This record gives sequence, structure tokens and C-alpha cells, in this order.
Amino acid sequence: MAGSDSGARAGRSAPAGALARWIVRRRRWVAGAWALVAVALLPLAGGVEGRLDVAARVEGSESAAVERLLAERFASPFARYAVLVVSGLPSPETPAGAAALRHVADAAAATPGVTRTFSWLDASDTMFLARGATGVGSTFLLAGLDPAHARPDALVPALRAATAPAADSLRAAYPRVALAWTGEAALNFDLRRVSAEDARRAERRALPLTLGLLLVAFGAVAAAIVPLASGTLATALSLGAAALLTRWLPLSILLQNVVSMLGLGFGVDYALLLVSRFREGMARGLGPEDAAAEAAHHAGHGILLSGAAVAVGFAGLLLVPLGDLRSVAVGGLLVVTFSMLVATTLLPGLLAWLGPRVDAGRLRARRRVSRDGGGERWARWARWVAAHPVLVLVVSGAPLTLLAWQARRLETGMPRGDWLPPAMESARGVSVLRAAGRSGVVQTVRVVLELPPGQSVLGADGWRAAWRLDRALAADPRVARVRSLPGLLPGDGSLPPGPVMLGLIPADVRATFVSRDERAALLEVVPAEDVAPADLTALVASLRASGPARLADLPGGRVLVGGLPAFNADYEGAIAARAPLVVALVVGGTLLALLVGFRSLLVPLKAVALNLLSVAAAFGAVVLVFQDGLGVRLLGLDGPLDGTFPAVPLIVFCVVFGLSMDYEVFLVARVAEARRRGLGETEALAEGMARTGGVITSAAAIMIAVFGAFTLGGFVLVKILGFALAAAVLLDVTVVRVALGPALLALAGRWNWWPGGGSARALSPPVTGRPASAGAPPARPAAASRRASGTA
Repeated sequence: MAGSDSGARAGRSAPAGALARWIVRRRRWVAGAWALVAVALLPLAGGVEGRLDVAARVEGSESAAVERLLAERFASPFARYAVLVVSGLPSPETPAGAAALRHVADAAAATPGVTRTFSWLDASDTMFLARGATGVGSTFLLAGLDPAHARPDALVPALRAATAPAADSLRAAYPRVALAWTGEAALNFDLRRVSAEDARRAERRALPLTLGLLLVAFGAVAAAIVPLASGTLATALSLGAAALLTRWLPLSILLQNVVSMLGLGFGVDYALLLVSRFREGMARGLGPEDAAAEAAHHAGHGILLSGAAVAVGFAGLLLVPLGDLRSVAVGGLLVVTFSMLVATTLLPGLLAWLGPRVDAGRLRARRRVSRDGGGERWARWARWVAAHPVLVLVVSGAPLTLLAWQARRLETGMPRGDWLPPAMESARGVSVLRAAGRSGVVQTVRVVLELPPGQSVLGADGWRAAWRLDRALAADPRVARVRSLPGLLPGDGSLPPGPVMLGLIPADVRATFVSRDERAALLEVVPAEDVAPADLTALVASLRASGPARLADLPGGRVLVGGLPAFNADYEGAIAARAPLVVALVVGGTLLALLVGFRSLLVPLKAVALNLLSVAAAFGAVVLVFQDGLGVRLLGLDGPLDGTFPAVPLIVFCVVFGLSMDYEVFLVARVAEARRRGLGETEALAEGMARTGGVITSAAAIMIAVFGAFTLGGFVLVKILGFALAAAVLLDVTVVRVALGPALLALAGRWNWWPGGGSARALSPPVTGRPASAGAPPARPAAASRRASGTA
């Protein structure tokens, strides 16, 4: 086989080349090992949805402590609850309405896992009465959920199945009757289902589009199918591994979206680079084994370096004590690892088997890279940039900087309004409650007053402290009402009840608001209807800052604040506290990886600076679209949002930083390789652009298509993530990697490679024994061969 002997000699002298050749020669063993991995993991991938959590967690937070305290120290049947919204029935004040509501409540109460129901039938509280804008009466009931269930959302299907027949039986008399389960448990369940469905639909949209782009890039069916199969396999293996990890590690449903979104992107990108390099070798006359080994050696170096930079970004998210962000990190690390391993170990052997058949199903004649070919156009552009670097920096950098400047207006809080997917039953329930002015019931703040040792809530001092806290909370304009034991008694409730009055309080009500040891009292704070999420977060912060001495005149006591608004406050606080550390780790880790990979100082610094610019520009695009509303209706939203979720900036930063590094590594590695062969700075840049311009463009187009597919779903968080990532890749490949990066390389000249000595050690020698520059004269590097891979 041409070049085999010399290639073997070179392989023995170069450890990296030896490894690449070993992978190709032992391809049967490598394929067998991958088959065993697939047999172990692929069956688990199909059931990953049911193993992932929806409820987010803030480890060690005050809101988590309140939830744990209510479950362990209180005997309340409503420590956890769901809300059943009932509309289309007569008012429960009427006999007919009360009878209909009783029919529904009995069905809910009979559901396994329901501890008790509470509604107008149990307390004639005007809170349960509402009339929407349409004039249709509505009410709701609370269903306590058994705290023994580790996942309350798992009870939601049974609740819906139990109450659906009740609604059907009432529909004959009341055609407009509608039931909708909502609240935290139902919202979690629906978000799990919608998230999984969104991921599947996005994959179905992305796969044919990705295949079409690969067909355009390669012009051959077989060459296009290989990267697509690689990305699909990496995605499936990552989901299977995640399902396996859930046996020991709780993981969030957000992992499924991240793996589905990034698996195709990274898997296809890395395989695209390898297949392109293999076809280059075949076009130069190498045999299949030599071409596969060369591709695994040279492209594999770039893939591993790029993957390391991406992995650093995801590893940074592990520092944030949030379950869903750590799940994103785990999913990202899994998908990058599998994408790298599939591309660098499985694909070289597959390509060696395929050989010339990689061009099977050719859709067009093989294009020649000549003076006027696609590669030469990239080379001419690189030479022009090298001749006018300052002009290129000004013209291309100014608009990108203006877009990045918009990032300063990014609002990272929870959006208000109807941002939940409208197909969700729980979202419809929230909408009905909002129209009725009762949506605060799902945003209840749960305040626990813990007394000093030796005091009882039912004693004089403890009771007065609870009453003062009740009055202080009720006086806040952001609060609609406060439910507590002192507030339920007649009169002003300031005096502790005597034995007779205490005996009139139902046992389950007493258990709801007083702990078993009588040293803690619960106060439920229902916020006012027009209070924004940011104001609720501020309310939680002010309560925590005030403390028990000021709120309840109780030195030595403790006030803990929980509930959904408190969770949101803890979530935002955890991100704000760890974000600087995460950014420092990602930037520092990326610098270190590139320093080791290129043995250069300026190349890593330039890469990090350009990546930061790409991230800021992506945030600026998010501001213009999602906050200012430019084209937001095209993405399926009714109008702009006033918040883009606390987790979005950190996730986008970590992912975009790694994604941008992909193309930086691909380009600079080829420039460094040309410098090692002795080309001058301008011609090395021209060859690097000629060799990678088409590959980077094709890879970026695929990334944009995959991320764009996720912007069309109903899950707004994933929609924003998909848009931000697509915008970042688009800006990176059209401005940063084509103009700014080459211009900076040209300005720095030979200082790019200091102190590594002209990048002579940045890449290992080529695998084969042929001269590295054979057929690639310095004057025309883009015309390196009579034939090329055909990559666009």
C-alpha cells in the first residue's frame, strides 16, 4: 500500500502517530469494544426521561431547609400540595355549585397519595371565590400530597385520571366545566413531559436538515451519513450513560435537552473534521489505512484539544450548587466525551474499511481545488486580510462590539406573564387563576417561626411572637393575605387561646400551623396578584434580612423563609455567588489548555478575548430579540419578556466558550501545521483558511441548524438557550473566525508562536513518510493537490 512502510517508520518515531495507527490496525477490537458499550447503554437511553428529575434543587439553601422542616417536624396534610382549578360550574355558594364541587373533591380525596383536600366546602373563605373576565365562575381546591413520596410530581397522572370521570359526569349539566391540576407538582410533571417532547421534535427537525447540509458539504451520500451517524450515536450513548448515573446521582430533565441539542452538534462537527481530513488523504493518493491514520492523528489532535476546552466550560458549572446546572454540566461532559471518543477511535477504523466507498452515492463530480476553486477563494481572502488587518478589525469589530454592548441590559430574573407552554394543563390552570385574581396561591411564601428553647407557640410569649409576625407580614403592600393560627381565631388574635378555644380548632388545622413539639409556627403568605417575580424575590430578601427580633420581637428565635419565591431567590443567589468563580475557572482552564496545546502565549490570549466578545454579542442578540421583542413572534412568543431566567447567562457562557474554541482550534492548528512546514506567516494563514474555511462553515451551519431547531419548541428556557447558541455560532463563524481572528494572527506575525519557537512542537510530525509539503507549494497552498475532498 502506497506510503505504508514509510508511514510505519514515521509512526514508530511519533507516539501520537503510533497511537493513531494502532487504532486503525486494531479496528476490529475497537469496534467490538464499542459494540459492548452500545449494548450496555443504548437500551437505557429510551427510558431516560422517566429517570430524570424536574424539581430543581438549591443544595444547602434556606428554602430547602423549610421544605425539610415541614416534612419532618409538622404533621400537616398540606406540607406538599397540588391545586385543582375548577371552572364552568355554578358558584360553590349555591347548593348546585356546592354539590358539583363536592363530587369533584370526593374524587380527588379518594386518589391514593392524597392526604386531604381543602376548599370552600371546608372553609367559607372568599379566597376560594372568583369570577373571570368572561363571567365564568371558578374556584379551586387544595389536595395535600403524601410527603412519603420522593417525587410528588409522580402522583399527578393518578390525580388527573381520578378527577377526569368526575368532570365527564358533570359535563351533561354543565357543558363548560373544566378541571386543571396545577401547582408545583403538576407544573414539574408537565415541564418534564413538554421538555421531552420538545427534545424529540427538535431532533426530528434537525436530523433531515443536518443530512441536507452534509450532502451539500460532501456531495456524497456515504460521506454525509458517517458524521450524522456519529452524532446520533454520541447522543444516544450520552443519554444512556446519564440514565445509568441516575442510580447514584439525581439529574435534572434539562440534561435531556442539552444532550439532544449538543450531541448532534459536537458529534457531527468532530466527525465532519475527521472525514474531511480522511478524504484529503485519499485524494493525495494515500491508501485507506494511511489516510485514516493520518486523519486520526492530525484531526484527532484538534478534536481532543477542542473537546478539552469545551469540557472545561462544562466543568465550571459543577461549582454551582444547583441540581439543574450540575445536570447540564454532567450532560455536556458526557456528550463531549462520547463525541470525541467516537470520532477519534471508532470512526478511523470505519473509514479505513470504507476506503473509496466513502464517496459512494456521489451527487456531483469531485471538485478540484485550483486557483479559482473554493479553497483558493479562502486563501485569497486570508491574504487580503493579512494585507489590511487594521481595516478588517475596525470594519468587522465595530458592529460586533455594538451588539455586545447591548448585553449590559440583560435581565436575568424570572419572566412574568404567560411564558409557560400553553399546551400544559398546569399552565392553563395558572392562567385561569390569574384571570380570577388568585394566582398567588401557587406563589405562596412559607414562613416558619422557630422559638427559643423552652418556649411554645401556644404559650403567651410564643403566641404573641407569632401574632406580631402575622401583623408585620400582612402590613406589607406586596402581601394579599396571611394564613396562620393566630389569624384564624376570632378577634384580633393577639391573645393566646384558652383550652376551650383551642379545642375548637380542628386537629389537622393545628397540625398545619404548629409543629409537633410546638416550638415552630408556620405562616403562609399569599402575595398580591400584581406583584412581579422580582418583587417577590425582594420580599423574601427583606424578610430574611429583618430577622426574628425585628419582625416578631423574639430575641433568640429564628425565622426561615421557604416556598417557590424563596426557592427562586435562593436559585438566583447561588448563581450570583458562584458566577465569578465559574468564569475564572473557564477562562483560566481554557488558557491553560491552549497554552499546552499550542505552546504559545498570544494564541490563547487572542482566543479567550474573541470568545468573550462572542459571548457578549450572543447576550446582546438575546436582549434585542427576547427583551426588546425584535422578531420574537417568529419564535412563537406573543411579545417580549422582562426576564430571561437566572440560569441562561451562565449556561450560555460556558457552552459558547467551548463552542467558539472549536473553530479557533480547527483554524489555528492548520496554520500552526503550515508554519511547522516552513511557510511564512501570510502563506501559513492562507493555507489554514483554505484547508479549514469550508469545514468550519459546514460545521457551523450544522450547529446553527441544530440549535435553531430547539428555538421552535414550547419550553421558553430551551428556546432562549437555542437562540443564544445559534446566534453565537453564527457571529463567530461569520465575523470572528473569518475576519477578526485572521486579522489578529496577521498583526502578531511570528509572535503568535512565542515562546514555542514557530509552533514547531505544536503538532506532531505527519503519520506518513511523504514530505508534508508535497504538492502544496508555498506560493499556492490552496492548490495543494490535483484533487481535494470536495468539502464546501
